Amino acid sequence: MPVRSQAHTPVYLDTPAGADRFLASIRDAPALAVDTEGASFHRFVDRVYLLQLSTASVTALFDPLTVGPLDQLGQMLADRAAEVVFHDADYDLRLLHQDYGWHPTHLFDTRVAAQLLGIRVFGLAALLQRYLGLKLDKKHQRADWSMRPLPPDMRDYAAQDTMHLLELRDALAQDLEQAGRWSWAEEEFARIEGTHWENGDGSDAFLRIKGARDLTRRQLAILRELVSWRDDVAREKDRATFRVAGNEALLETARRGPRTREELATVKGMPRGMVDRQGEALLAAVEQGLAVPDDKLPRFPRAPRWDRDPDFEQRVNRLREVRERVARELDLDPGFLVSRERLEAIARRKPASLEELRAIPELRAWQVDVLGDALLAAGGW
Repeated sequence: MPVRSQAHTPVYLDTPAGADRFLASIRDAPALAVDTEGASFHRFVDRVYLLQLSTASVTALFDPLTVGPLDQLGQMLADRAAEVVFHDADYDLRLLHQDYGWHPTHLFDTRVAAQLLGIRVFGLAALLQRYLGLKLDKKHQRADWSMRPLPPDMRDYAAQDTMHLLELRDALAQDLEQAGRWSWAEEEFARIEGTHWENGDGSDAFLRIKGARDLTRRQLAILRELVSWRDDVAREKDRATFRVAGNEALLETARRGPRTREELATVKGMPRGMVDRQGEALLAAVEQGLAVPDDKLPRFPRAPRWDRDPDFEQRVNRLREVRERVARELDLDPGFLVSRERLEAIARRKPASLEELRAIPELRAWQVDVLGDALLAAGGW
Protein backbone atom coordinates (compact mmCIF):
# COMPACT_ATOMS: atom_id res chain seq x y z
CA MET A 1 0.00 0.00 0.00
CA PRO A 2 1.26 3.51 -0.76
CA VAL A 3 2.27 5.71 2.17
CA ARG A 4 0.34 8.95 2.41
CA SER A 5 2.63 11.97 2.35
CA GLN A 6 2.37 14.78 4.89
CA ALA A 7 1.84 18.26 3.43
CA HIS A 8 2.99 21.58 4.86
CA THR A 9 2.16 25.21 4.14
CA PRO A 10 4.35 26.76 1.41
CA VAL A 11 6.01 30.15 1.82
CA TYR A 12 5.80 32.67 -1.04
CA LEU A 13 8.98 34.74 -1.38
CA ASP A 14 9.00 37.85 -3.56
CA THR A 15 11.73 40.03 -1.99
CA PRO A 16 15.52 39.59 -1.98
CA ALA A 17 15.66 39.89 1.81
CA GLY A 18 12.98 37.27 2.34
CA ALA A 19 14.64 34.89 -0.10
CA ASP A 20 18.02 35.31 1.58
CA ARG A 21 16.60 34.67 5.05
CA PHE A 22 14.83 31.53 3.92
CA LEU A 23 17.88 30.15 2.10
CA ALA A 24 20.09 30.84 5.13
CA SER A 25 17.64 28.86 7.29
CA ILE A 26 17.95 25.72 5.11
CA ARG A 27 21.64 26.02 4.32
CA ASP A 28 22.49 22.65 5.90
CA ALA A 29 19.56 20.68 4.43
CA PRO A 30 20.83 17.28 3.18
CA ALA A 31 18.40 17.20 0.24
CA LEU A 32 16.60 19.79 -1.87
CA ALA A 33 13.67 19.19 -4.20
CA VAL A 34 13.54 21.68 -7.07
CA ASP A 35 11.15 22.52 -9.88
CA THR A 36 10.58 25.46 -12.20
CA GLU A 37 7.59 26.89 -14.03
CA GLY A 38 8.09 28.52 -17.41
CA ALA A 39 5.66 29.99 -19.92
CA SER A 40 6.65 28.49 -23.26
CA PHE A 41 2.98 27.99 -24.06
CA HIS A 42 2.45 31.75 -23.81
CA ARG A 43 5.74 33.65 -24.26
CA PHE A 44 8.22 33.93 -27.12
CA VAL A 45 11.30 33.31 -24.98
CA ASP A 46 10.83 30.92 -22.10
CA ARG A 47 12.40 31.65 -18.75
CA VAL A 48 11.88 30.73 -15.11
CA TYR A 49 8.74 32.48 -13.88
CA LEU A 50 8.44 30.52 -10.63
CA LEU A 51 10.97 28.42 -8.75
CA GLN A 52 9.81 25.85 -6.20
CA LEU A 53 12.12 24.49 -3.51
CA SER A 54 11.41 21.98 -0.74
CA THR A 55 13.30 20.35 2.09
CA ALA A 56 11.78 17.50 4.08
CA SER A 57 9.77 19.96 6.17
CA VAL A 58 9.44 23.31 4.35
CA THR A 59 8.48 24.49 0.86
CA ALA A 60 9.10 27.89 -0.69
CA LEU A 61 7.98 29.49 -3.94
CA PHE A 62 10.42 32.09 -5.26
CA ASP A 63 9.25 34.82 -7.62
CA PRO A 64 12.21 35.19 -10.03
CA LEU A 65 10.85 38.52 -11.27
CA THR A 66 11.43 40.20 -7.90
CA VAL A 67 13.82 38.19 -5.69
CA GLY A 68 17.03 38.99 -7.55
CA PRO A 69 19.82 36.64 -8.70
CA LEU A 70 19.48 34.03 -5.89
CA ASP A 71 23.24 33.50 -5.77
CA GLN A 72 22.97 31.68 -2.44
CA LEU A 73 20.65 29.10 -3.97
CA GLY A 74 22.93 28.61 -6.96
CA GLN A 75 25.79 27.82 -4.60
CA MET A 76 23.65 25.34 -2.66
CA LEU A 77 22.62 23.50 -5.81
CA ALA A 78 26.23 23.27 -7.00
CA ASP A 79 27.46 21.99 -3.62
CA ARG A 80 27.61 18.18 -3.55
CA ALA A 81 26.88 18.23 0.18
CA ALA A 82 23.15 18.27 -0.65
CA GLU A 83 21.35 15.96 -3.06
CA VAL A 84 19.23 17.87 -5.58
CA VAL A 85 16.04 16.10 -6.60
CA PHE A 86 14.07 16.86 -9.77
CA HIS A 87 11.31 15.15 -11.69
CA ASP A 88 12.27 15.09 -15.37
CA ALA A 89 15.25 17.37 -14.83
CA ASP A 90 16.21 18.06 -18.44
CA TYR A 91 14.25 21.24 -19.16
CA ASP A 92 14.58 22.56 -15.60
CA LEU A 93 18.36 22.25 -15.85
CA ARG A 94 18.36 24.03 -19.20
CA LEU A 95 16.24 26.91 -17.90
CA LEU A 96 18.31 27.29 -14.74
CA HIS A 97 21.47 27.38 -16.81
CA GLN A 98 19.97 29.87 -19.29
CA ASP A 99 18.64 32.28 -16.64
CA TYR A 100 21.20 31.92 -13.85
CA GLY A 101 24.20 30.07 -15.24
CA TRP A 102 23.74 27.35 -12.59
CA HIS A 103 25.09 23.81 -12.79
CA PRO A 104 23.36 21.70 -10.10
CA THR A 105 25.24 18.57 -9.01
CA HIS A 106 24.54 15.41 -6.99
CA LEU A 107 21.26 14.90 -8.83
CA PHE A 108 18.40 12.45 -8.46
CA ASP A 109 15.75 12.42 -11.20
CA THR A 110 12.56 10.63 -10.16
CA ARG A 111 11.48 10.15 -13.78
CA VAL A 112 14.73 8.41 -14.70
CA ALA A 113 14.54 6.31 -11.54
CA ALA A 114 11.03 5.17 -12.47
CA GLN A 115 12.11 4.25 -16.00
CA LEU A 116 15.01 2.21 -14.63
CA LEU A 117 12.47 0.28 -12.57
CA GLY A 118 10.43 -0.52 -15.67
CA ILE A 119 7.54 1.80 -14.74
CA ARG A 120 5.78 2.75 -17.98
CA VAL A 121 3.61 5.60 -16.63
CA PHE A 122 6.21 7.89 -15.08
CA GLY A 123 4.57 11.32 -14.90
CA LEU A 124 4.88 12.98 -11.50
CA ALA A 125 1.16 12.73 -10.74
CA ALA A 126 1.12 9.01 -11.55
CA LEU A 127 4.18 8.32 -9.41
CA LEU A 128 2.88 10.28 -6.43
CA GLN A 129 -0.36 8.35 -6.55
CA ARG A 130 1.43 5.03 -6.96
CA TYR A 131 3.93 5.50 -4.14
CA LEU A 132 2.38 8.04 -1.76
CA GLY A 133 -1.34 7.70 -2.35
CA LEU A 134 -1.63 11.32 -3.49
CA LYS A 135 -3.88 12.48 -6.30
CA LEU A 136 -2.83 15.78 -7.85
CA ASP A 137 -5.07 18.13 -9.78
CA LYS A 138 -3.19 19.04 -12.99
CA LYS A 139 -5.57 21.77 -14.14
CA HIS A 140 -2.80 24.40 -14.29
CA GLN A 141 -0.41 22.41 -16.49
CA ARG A 142 -0.60 25.00 -19.27
CA ALA A 143 -1.18 28.03 -17.08
CA ASP A 144 0.53 31.33 -17.81
CA TRP A 145 3.09 31.46 -15.02
CA SER A 146 4.28 34.88 -16.16
CA MET A 147 1.03 36.47 -14.94
CA ARG A 148 1.13 38.54 -11.77
CA PRO A 149 -0.20 38.34 -9.19
CA LEU A 150 -0.34 34.55 -9.12
CA PRO A 151 -3.69 33.37 -7.73
CA PRO A 152 -3.56 31.27 -4.53
CA ASP A 153 -4.72 28.13 -6.32
CA MET A 154 -1.84 28.40 -8.81
CA ARG A 155 0.63 28.80 -5.94
CA ASP A 156 -0.79 25.75 -4.17
CA TYR A 157 -0.66 23.77 -7.41
CA ALA A 158 3.00 24.67 -7.99
CA ALA A 159 3.99 23.77 -4.44
CA GLN A 160 2.79 20.19 -4.94
CA ASP A 161 5.51 19.60 -7.53
CA THR A 162 8.27 19.62 -4.89
CA MET A 163 6.49 19.24 -1.54
CA HIS A 164 6.38 15.42 -1.77
CA LEU A 165 9.34 14.88 -4.09
CA LEU A 166 11.85 13.89 -1.41
CA GLU A 167 9.51 11.18 -0.08
CA LEU A 168 9.02 9.93 -3.62
CA ARG A 169 12.78 9.93 -4.10
CA ASP A 170 13.26 7.74 -1.01
CA ALA A 171 10.64 5.24 -2.17
CA LEU A 172 12.16 4.99 -5.64
CA ALA A 173 15.69 4.70 -4.25
CA GLN A 174 14.59 1.81 -2.04
CA ASP A 175 13.14 0.01 -5.04
CA LEU A 176 16.30 0.65 -7.07
CA GLU A 177 18.41 -0.83 -4.29
CA GLN A 178 16.17 -3.88 -4.00
CA ALA A 179 16.26 -4.38 -7.77
CA GLY A 180 20.06 -4.10 -7.84
CA ARG A 181 19.85 -1.07 -10.12
CA TRP A 182 21.16 1.71 -7.89
CA SER A 183 24.48 1.83 -9.76
CA TRP A 184 22.54 2.24 -13.01
CA ALA A 185 20.77 5.24 -11.54
CA GLU A 186 24.02 6.77 -10.29
CA GLU A 187 25.46 6.62 -13.80
CA GLU A 188 22.36 8.18 -15.36
CA PHE A 189 22.24 10.96 -12.75
CA ALA A 190 25.92 11.76 -13.26
CA ARG A 191 25.40 12.05 -17.01
CA ILE A 192 22.61 14.63 -16.72
CA GLU A 193 24.70 16.95 -14.54
CA GLY A 194 26.13 18.57 -17.65
CA THR A 195 22.74 19.46 -19.14
CA HIS A 196 22.78 23.10 -20.22
CA TRP A 197 21.11 25.58 -22.53
CA GLU A 198 22.39 25.43 -26.10
CA ASN A 199 22.67 28.87 -27.62
CA GLY A 200 22.02 29.15 -31.33
CA ASP A 201 21.01 31.87 -33.74
CA GLY A 202 17.87 29.99 -34.76
CA SER A 203 18.55 30.56 -38.45
CA ASP A 204 17.86 26.92 -39.28
CA ALA A 205 14.76 26.54 -37.08
CA PHE A 206 12.54 26.34 -40.17
CA LEU A 207 14.28 23.09 -41.15
CA ARG A 208 13.10 21.46 -37.92
CA ILE A 209 9.41 22.04 -38.61
CA LYS A 210 7.65 18.74 -39.15
CA GLY A 211 6.83 18.47 -42.85
CA ALA A 212 9.62 20.75 -44.06
CA ARG A 213 11.45 17.82 -45.66
CA ASP A 214 8.54 17.35 -48.05
CA LEU A 215 9.02 20.83 -49.54
CA THR A 216 11.02 21.75 -52.60
CA ARG A 217 14.04 23.98 -52.13
CA ARG A 218 12.04 26.96 -53.44
CA GLN A 219 9.26 26.22 -50.99
CA LEU A 220 11.87 25.93 -48.24
CA ALA A 221 13.06 29.44 -49.11
CA ILE A 222 9.50 30.73 -48.71
CA LEU A 223 9.10 28.85 -45.43
CA ARG A 224 12.33 30.38 -44.12
CA GLU A 225 11.00 33.89 -44.76
CA LEU A 226 7.62 33.08 -43.24
CA VAL A 227 9.19 31.67 -40.08
CA SER A 228 11.46 34.72 -39.82
CA TRP A 229 8.39 36.97 -40.11
CA ARG A 230 6.53 34.97 -37.47
CA ASP A 231 9.49 35.08 -35.07
CA ASP A 232 9.77 38.86 -35.45
CA VAL A 233 6.07 39.32 -34.63
CA ALA A 234 6.21 36.84 -31.72
CA ARG A 235 9.32 38.52 -30.32
CA GLU A 236 7.74 41.97 -30.54
CA LYS A 237 4.56 40.81 -28.82
CA ASP A 238 6.37 38.38 -26.46
CA ARG A 239 3.99 35.68 -27.55
CA ALA A 240 4.52 31.98 -28.26
CA THR A 241 5.09 31.51 -32.00
CA PHE A 242 2.16 29.16 -32.50
CA ARG A 243 -0.12 31.88 -31.13
CA VAL A 244 0.96 34.11 -34.02
CA ALA A 245 0.64 31.49 -36.78
CA GLY A 246 0.67 27.69 -36.71
CA ASN A 247 3.23 25.57 -38.50
CA GLU A 248 0.64 23.96 -40.75
CA ALA A 249 -0.55 27.35 -42.02
CA LEU A 250 3.04 28.38 -42.79
CA LEU A 251 3.80 25.08 -44.52
CA GLU A 252 0.70 25.36 -46.69
CA THR A 253 1.54 28.97 -47.53
CA ALA A 254 5.04 27.88 -48.56
CA ARG A 255 3.62 25.10 -50.74
CA ARG A 256 1.16 27.36 -52.52
CA GLY A 257 3.18 30.58 -52.72
CA PRO A 258 0.16 32.95 -52.79
CA ARG A 259 0.67 36.28 -54.51
CA THR A 260 -2.55 38.07 -53.53
CA ARG A 261 -4.67 38.50 -50.42
CA GLU A 262 -7.41 36.48 -52.07
CA GLU A 263 -5.05 33.55 -52.62
CA LEU A 264 -3.69 33.92 -49.10
CA ALA A 265 -7.21 33.79 -47.66
CA THR A 266 -7.74 30.33 -49.20
CA VAL A 267 -4.73 28.81 -47.39
CA LYS A 268 -5.93 26.12 -44.99
CA GLY A 269 -5.43 27.14 -41.38
CA MET A 270 -4.82 30.83 -42.16
CA PRO A 271 -7.18 32.89 -39.95
CA ARG A 272 -9.11 35.60 -41.73
CA GLY A 273 -8.01 38.11 -39.11
CA MET A 274 -4.38 37.27 -39.86
CA VAL A 275 -4.96 37.98 -43.55
CA ASP A 276 -6.60 41.31 -42.70
CA ARG A 277 -3.93 42.43 -40.21
CA GLN A 278 -0.75 40.88 -41.59
CA GLY A 279 -1.60 40.07 -45.19
CA GLU A 280 0.88 42.50 -46.73
CA ALA A 281 3.72 41.29 -44.49
CA LEU A 282 2.95 37.65 -45.28
CA LEU A 283 2.85 38.29 -49.03
CA ALA A 284 6.13 40.22 -48.75
CA ALA A 285 7.71 37.19 -47.05
CA VAL A 286 6.47 34.96 -49.88
CA GLU A 287 7.94 37.36 -52.45
CA GLN A 288 11.28 37.33 -50.67
CA GLY A 289 11.35 33.55 -50.80
CA LEU A 290 10.45 33.55 -54.49
CA ALA A 291 13.24 36.04 -55.20
CA VAL A 292 16.05 33.92 -53.73
CA PRO A 293 18.49 32.98 -56.55
CA ASP A 294 18.54 29.31 -57.45
CA ASP A 295 22.11 28.86 -56.23
CA LYS A 296 21.20 30.34 -52.81
CA LEU A 297 18.19 28.18 -52.11
CA PRO A 298 18.29 26.42 -48.70
CA ARG A 299 18.79 22.70 -48.41
CA PHE A 300 18.87 20.23 -45.58
CA PRO A 301 22.37 19.46 -44.26
CA ARG A 302 23.61 16.15 -45.49
CA ALA A 303 23.51 13.45 -42.86
CA PRO A 304 26.83 11.79 -41.98
CA ARG A 305 27.57 9.04 -44.46
CA TRP A 306 28.58 5.65 -43.22
CA ASP A 307 30.07 2.96 -45.38
CA ARG A 308 27.43 0.36 -44.77
CA ASP A 309 28.41 -3.10 -45.79
CA PRO A 310 25.64 -5.32 -47.17
CA ASP A 311 24.81 -7.03 -43.86
CA PHE A 312 24.63 -3.84 -41.73
CA GLU A 313 20.85 -4.03 -41.30
CA GLN A 314 21.07 -7.74 -40.52
CA ARG A 315 23.55 -7.01 -37.75
CA VAL A 316 21.31 -4.29 -36.35
CA ASN A 317 18.35 -6.68 -36.40
CA ARG A 318 20.32 -9.35 -34.54
CA LEU A 319 21.29 -6.78 -31.92
CA ARG A 320 17.70 -5.61 -31.70
CA GLU A 321 16.51 -9.16 -31.03
CA VAL A 322 18.95 -9.36 -28.12
CA ARG A 323 17.67 -6.03 -26.81
CA GLU A 324 14.04 -7.16 -26.98
CA ARG A 325 14.77 -10.41 -25.16
CA VAL A 326 16.79 -8.78 -22.37
CA ALA A 327 14.23 -5.97 -22.03
CA ARG A 328 11.52 -8.58 -21.41
CA GLU A 329 13.71 -10.31 -18.83
CA LEU A 330 14.39 -7.03 -17.03
CA ASP A 331 10.86 -5.67 -17.54
CA LEU A 332 12.23 -2.51 -19.14
CA ASP A 333 11.07 -0.51 -22.12
CA PRO A 334 13.34 -1.69 -24.99
CA GLY A 335 13.99 1.84 -26.23
CA PHE A 336 15.03 2.93 -22.76
CA LEU A 337 17.25 -0.12 -22.29
CA VAL A 338 19.20 0.85 -25.41
CA SER A 339 18.09 3.01 -28.31
CA ARG A 340 18.12 2.11 -32.00
CA GLU A 341 20.85 4.71 -32.56
CA ARG A 342 23.11 2.99 -30.04
CA LEU A 343 22.49 -0.37 -31.64
CA GLU A 344 23.53 1.14 -34.97
CA ALA A 345 26.69 2.54 -33.38
CA ILE A 346 27.58 -0.96 -32.21
CA ALA A 347 26.84 -2.45 -35.65
CA ARG A 348 29.09 0.12 -37.31
CA ARG A 349 32.05 -0.31 -34.97
CA LYS A 350 31.79 -4.11 -34.66
CA PRO A 351 33.50 -4.38 -31.24
CA ALA A 352 35.31 -7.65 -30.57
CA SER A 353 35.41 -7.43 -26.77
CA LEU A 354 33.67 -5.89 -23.79
CA GLU A 355 36.50 -3.36 -23.58
CA GLU A 356 35.83 -2.21 -27.14
CA LEU A 357 32.11 -2.14 -26.41
CA ARG A 358 32.68 0.08 -23.38
CA ALA A 359 34.73 2.44 -25.54
CA ILE A 360 31.64 3.34 -27.60
CA PRO A 361 30.68 6.74 -26.12
CA GLU A 362 26.98 6.30 -26.78
CA LEU A 363 26.77 3.34 -24.39
CA ARG A 364 26.35 3.39 -20.62
CA ALA A 365 28.47 1.11 -18.47
CA TRP A 366 25.34 -0.52 -17.00
CA GLN A 367 24.06 -1.26 -20.49
CA VAL A 368 27.30 -3.06 -21.29
CA ASP A 369 27.02 -5.01 -18.04
CA VAL A 370 23.54 -6.35 -18.78
CA LEU A 371 23.77 -6.65 -22.57
CA GLY A 372 27.44 -6.84 -23.48
CA ASP A 373 28.06 -10.57 -23.73
CA ALA A 374 24.78 -11.22 -25.56
CA LEU A 375 25.40 -8.39 -28.04
CA LEU A 376 28.89 -9.62 -28.84
CA ALA A 377 27.64 -13.18 -29.31
CA ALA A 378 24.85 -12.03 -31.64
CA GLY A 379 26.96 -9.64 -33.69
CA GLY A 380 28.39 -12.22 -36.05
CA TRP A 381 31.43 -10.17 -37.03
